[in-house]
Amino acid sequence: MRFRSFAGPALSLAVALLTSLHAVPAAAQAGYPARPVTLVVPQAAGGTNDIVGRLVGQKLGEVMAASVVVDNRPGAGGNIGTQLVAKAPKDGYTLLMTISSSQAINPALYKNPGFDPVKDFRPVGLIGAVPNVLLVNPTFPAKSLAEFLALAKRKDASLQYASAGNGTLNHLLGEMLNNMAGIQLQHVPYKGVAPAINDVIGGQLPILFASLPSALQHIKSGKLRALAVSGEKRSPSLPDVPAIAESVPGYNGTLWIGLFAPAGLPADVQTMLQDATRKALVAPDLREKLEQQGVEIAAPTTPDQFAALLQTDLTKWAQIVKSSGAAVD
Repeated sequence: MRFRSFAGPALSLAVALLTSLHAVPAAAQAGYPARPVTLVVPQAAGGTNDIVGRLVGQKLGEVMAASVVVDNRPGAGGNIGTQLVAKAPKDGYTLLMTISSSQAINPALYKNPGFDPVKDFRPVGLIGAVPNVLLVNPTFPAKSLAEFLALAKRKDASLQYASAGNGTLNHLLGEMLNNMAGIQLQHVPYKGVAPAINDVIGGQLPILFASLPSALQHIKSGKLRALAVSGEKRSPSLPDVPAIAESVPGYNGTLWIGLFAPAGLPADVQTMLQDATRKALVAPDLREKLEQQGVEIAAPTTPDQFAALLQTDLTKWAQIVKSSGAAVD
């Protein structure tokens, strides 16, 4: 028995229709971005991450020929804005510019942060790093890191340090220094870094850990004395200030800033965002502006390398949070 062939105009039309239907999603993705992209910053306006987010967002918009709108969603140590992006549509129109203290510390600090830092997100690009600075009031007797550590190790030492709040990075940097240097600094939490800085400048407390961008103007004016930076090496913005690691081997408490998207992002949109981020970070004008803020721009990093960094920091900070006893309900 011979089967009759139905090849003809009807079949050609059906194939054409099926092909066009399958092409719709690809065509829609190829047109990305077709509308404004929202860049959620889970910290308040004026802070380090907000400044970086606005600078990078503007350059990303130029690279992608699109509007990138920064949306500040502070609260719960960054959890509110992070939750928003975790639950956002997976289409590339809602992105997260965040910092390691929110993405890598909060999961250990909060019983229920409302998001999974690994499963809910896909890393897009590591932007850079911002060291914290060990600062003292200018009248503090120690003039160097070595003198500071010697003073802190005295049996009669009773030194207090300020932080932006319980469980914040600058709180945990002090706890890490206690553990690794064998000292006992006493933590005094504040509601934000600004009042903490003001009280150390005013002499109410002698010591503070603060991010370099938030403290740089006070260091330059002489209102605060920088004893050391928290990264594994010296900061180009403070080349004469040693790294804590020079005296306490292995100490490293750098704050990184990175761009994330909700997990499940289409592969072509993911690739476009990665390429746009790389192009933005090599732009001389953006690099100059970030460096002026004390940001150390990251070397080109793949999403998998960024994911590995996040996983390392999740483990590291979970141990430090546990040893410090810090917790937020």
